[in-house]
Amino acid sequence: MNPQAPKFMRMRGFSLVELMIAMTLGLLIMAALTTLFVDTSRTNREMAKTNSQIENARFAVQILQEDLAHAGYWGGFVPEFDDLTLSGAPTDVPAAIPAPCAAYASWDTAYYRSLIAIPVQFYNAAPGGCTVVANKLAQTDVIVVRHADTCATTDANCTPDVAGRLYFQPSRCVYEIEDGTHYVFGTTGFDLHARLCVDGSPVTGPAAPKFRYISNIYYIRDYAVTAGDGIPTLVRSSFDTVGGTPAHQAAVPLVEGIQGLRIEIGVDHISDSGNNIITAGDASDRYTAAIKWADADERDSPTNRGDGVPDSFLHCAGGCSVDQLANVSAARIYILARSNEETPGYNDDKTYKLGALTLGPFNDGFKRHVFTTTIRFINVTSRRETP
Repeated sequence: MNPQAPKFMRMRGFSLVELMIAMTLGLLIMAALTTLFVDTSRTNREMAKTNSQIENARFAVQILQEDLAHAGYWGGFVPEFDDLTLSGAPTDVPAAIPAPCAAYASWDTAYYRSLIAIPVQFYNAAPGGCTVVANKLAQTDVIVVRHADTCATTDANCTPDVAGRLYFQPSRCVYEIEDGTHYVFGTTGFDLHARLCVDGSPVTGPAAPKFRYISNIYYIRDYAVTAGDGIPTLVRSSFDTVGGTPAHQAAVPLVEGIQGLRIEIGVDHISDSGNNIITAGDASDRYTAAIKWADADERDSPTNRGDGVPDSFLHCAGGCSVDQLANVSAARIYILARSNEETPGYNDDKTYKLGALTLGPFNDGFKRHVFTTTIRFINVTSRRETP
């Protein structure tokens, strides 16, 4: 028998209906993937903004914390009113608050003493005569921090000696100190000696180390790089030589996105015995008088000197007094950080507490957060601690 020839089926593709269904399913999958991609990208952008905001705030806190922690360091020199070994009344109690930007030619002995005695100042507005504080953002503080450099000019990895700069050289020679020469503060005349000095006229021996004078002014500027760019930025003006003359330089930007800055100083005005060393009724109970010991033999508790512990934190809206600034032992810093980019669909209707100050609501698309820390002035508090 001859087998029948097989019938071949006609070859054909998708029907129009099948093609339309496939395209629809593909579009649905693409739409889902696109939505997932957009959502993920948006989330990543918001995370990047938040991380940048947090890092900027932490960096700003770190900069201020490191500088304020060194406030009042003078290479081992101790002001007389903080010297618990002094037998008589101190002679270097500051009589006035130093103007941060006073012309160097006007500096006199009293001004130098004030710089040493008052390591930290703050202002609600730009300090008088400080043209370096320009375009300050409203409702933010200006902080002034002073101290000697933490390394001597002859130390490795320290800034070398530069002619015309301001330096501080404390004497470590007993013969010079007994003669009343405690330090040299200026641009020249650094002829004091270290501990291994030899009595004579003149005194001889190895030279005492000298330290660069550090003075920094911090404030919030209402722009970062170009005036009007709207990015609030923490800036700093440092003390150096300008045209060969010691003065504060133009401010340089440090951290963008810092919109709020407020400082409260911790004043150490209560002694171990509970006496107020600033406002005591008897003048002999104040820190400007000779030390009064609760026990003259033990000498472990002065009744008219602070104990290194801040007894109250003040913002001094009307300006702090000389006595308050001379007895500062800590500072509380508040920083309001803002993202550098707006978040679509977000409205910041919150308020932010920086101590007693309330900022906001800003009613814009920027996210914000408040950061705070308290800094202890080790160089001041350690001088006041007793066994």
